[in-house]
Amino acid sequence: MWTAHIRYALLALLVAVIATPAAAQTREQARRIHDRLAGVPPTATVLQSMTDATTASHEVCADNGATGPECAAYIAMENPGFYNVTLKTFAAPWTNRDFNAFVPLNDYTATVIGMIRDDADFRNLLSEDIQYVGRDGTVTAAPSGSNNAHYEQLEAGNHNLKDVLEPRLQSGINGLPTTATAGVITSRAAAEAFFVAGTNRAMFRFTMVNHFCEDMEQLHDPRLSPDRIRQDVSRSPGGDSRLFLNNCVGCHTGMDPMAQAFAYYNYNVDTGSIEYTDGIVQPKYFNNDLNFPPGFRTPDDNWTNYWRTGQNRYLGFYGPGIGDDFGAKSLGVELSHSDGFAQCQVRKVFKAVCLREPETVDDHQAFDQAVTNFAASGYRMKKVFADTAEYCMGD
Repeated sequence: MWTAHIRYALLALLVAVIATPAAAQTREQARRIHDRLAGVPPTATVLQSMTDATTASHEVCADNGATGPECAAYIAMENPGFYNVTLKTFAAPWTNRDFNAFVPLNDYTATVIGMIRDDADFRNLLSEDIQYVGRDGTVTAAPSGSNNAHYEQLEAGNHNLKDVLEPRLQSGINGLPTTATAGVITSRAAAEAFFVAGTNRAMFRFTMVNHFCEDMEQLHDPRLSPDRIRQDVSRSPGGDSRLFLNNCVGCHTGMDPMAQAFAYYNYNVDTGSIEYTDGIVQPKYFNNDLNFPPGFRTPDDNWTNYWRTGQNRYLGFYGPGIGDDFGAKSLGVELSHSDGFAQCQVRKVFKAVCLREPETVDDHQAFDQAVTNFAASGYRMKKVFADTAEYCMGD
């Protein structure tokens, strides 16, 4: 009799030892998902929802067709910290030349946050007439095309961006014609950082860095036609033409034809706003035109994507048109409708959530699947965050 009791107790203890780590692991993984996405630990109630086997019945999960760990990620994304901290830190480096995540909230960052919250087609980020602002009455400063006070007040007031942001027409705020708007490319923050002074090549370069995860050195292709390289690029820098043929030409063959889309834009430091001179090329396009007078002299904002051929065709441009059009809006469509754009968004999320780049074979398989799911979801960024959080919950 005593032996039977001992056996029963030992069996119960064994079952507890086996079962407890699994349950603890599930809760720990749910906690890790919440920490990575919201930046704060979940409450006991939220944690229970995230680990509950019936979590698919949660309203947020049902709306997104999510179950299991993916559902847990959607629950975590309901926390205000996902918008005020995680997404703000995620997008802020794209708005300045130093890639600084600790800059004030601005129209560029707010638009990224709003589009992710609304599960909008993220490809429209580079082309739509859209800007997210705080709803009326949230702060005293109205959205303006000449200052950042509205967004600084939103941040200083610690307003829940998940609740207060709403989309407006960018053209109604910065005064651009609707046809000249190009999402965050024509935001005030981007203009201040990338259209100021210079030759407007900065806007193209930083768009590639931020939304293709590639800098010009990685996109260097010296075998394309140099016919659209501007006059300011010396063909014999330092008196040595080999430097141009082996180095300079490789970046400018692709960049100059596409940066022509920005020929009518400037950031006016006196007014603190973006400037658009419809039909008139900005004087900056003729800076140092005596460096090589036979070079290309910009006549309008017609752009051509030479990367549809050559070694950079791997970027996979498959959008509407033939890769040749006018203005920043159509260029934004060209860039965002590409494999390179989709892959870069997933790569940025992977790094933000998993805290590392994809490294192992499993990492790359998960990365490829996330890219596929991103496209299948209609380019919804929440899906990318959910997939990535689920994959990295065991890290």
